[in-house]
Amino acid sequence: MKADRMILGVDPGTTIMGYGIIGVKNKVMKLETMGVLLLEKYDSHYLKLNRIFDRITGLIDEYHPEELAIEAPFFGKNVQSMLKLGRAQGVAMAAALHRNVPIFEYAPLKIKMAITGVGSASKEQVADMLKRLLHIPDEQMLPQLDATDGLAAAVCHFFQSNRPASSTNYKTWKDFANRNERRIKKN
Repeated sequence: MKADRMILGVDPGTTIMGYGIIGVKNKVMKLETMGVLLLEKYDSHYLKLNRIFDRITGLIDEYHPEELAIEAPFFGKNVQSMLKLGRAQGVAMAAALHRNVPIFEYAPLKIKMAITGVGSASKEQVADMLKRLLHIPDEQMLPQLDATDGLAAAVCHFFQSNRPASSTNYKTWKDFANRNERRIKKN
C-alpha cells in the first residue's frame, strides 16, 4: 500500500522517547512502525539530545512523513524535569525543521481525548484503543507505553486534520440555540 500521506508522532523524553508512524490511504490509517529510543544508558544530557536528533532525522529519511505531530510538555512541579523535557521536544522539532517537515503540537489531554474520548485516560487505555483502531496484533505491541504515546500523537493529528470544516461559527451555546431552534426539543 502506497500511502497518500505519512504522519510521524513523537512523545518526547530524555529517558525514553516514543514514536509512531501511520500511513494514510483513502482516509484510512495503517500502522507503519512504532518504537522507542532508550536514552537512560547515556550519562550526558547533550548526548541524549544528539541521539534524539539522529533518530528523528533517521525516521524522516526512511519513512518520508509529510507531518510531525508532537506531544506538548505538560506543566509539572519539577522545573529541571520540565527544562529537560522541553529540550528533548525542541531537538525533535529541530530535526523535523531540518528536513522541512511541518510540526503540529498537541497537549496530552487533547491526544487522550482524541483517542479514547476521555482526557484523563491512562496510558494503558490509550494503548488498548490504538490497538483496536489500527488492528495491531499483540506481538507488535511494545511493553513501553511511550511508543503508543508517540503513535497516539500521530493518530490525534490525523483525526484533527480530517475533521470537516464547519461553515458556521458559533460563539456561545445561546448563539447555537438561537440559530438552530428547529433542532432543539422543547419539553
